Amino acid sequence: MCIALIGGMDRLEKHYMEEAERCGVDLKVFTRSQVNIGPKLKNVDAIVILTNKVSHNVKKQAMSTAKANGIPVFMHHSCGVCTLRDCLNCLMIINNKGGHTDA
Repeated sequence: MCIALIGGMDRLEKHYMEEAERCGVDLKVFTRSQVNIGPKLKNVDAIVILTNKVSHNVKKQAMSTAKANGIPVFMHHSCGVCTLRDCLNCLMIINNKGGHTDA
C-alpha cells in the first residue's frame, strides 16, 4: 500500500517514514510546498493531509487529484507522528475489511 503524506514538519519526516515502515506502508512525504503536486499523487492508495502545515493551494490540488482518481483522503489538523499512526491504523482496518470476503 502506498500512502501520500502532505504537510507535516520537515524535522519529523524521518519519524513519519519509520512509522509507515512499521506498518508495512510505502510512504511518499511532501512536507514542503510542491509545484504541480497532482501528478505525483495519481498512483497512491490514500492521501493524508496534515492541514495545519500545508498551503491552501497544495490542499486544493491534492483534493482535486483525489476526487478525479477515487483516492480516499484523511485530513487532520495535528501534524504529529501519533496522528499519522492513527491514520495508518485506520487505513489498515479499512483495507482488511475491504479485502475480506466470507466464502
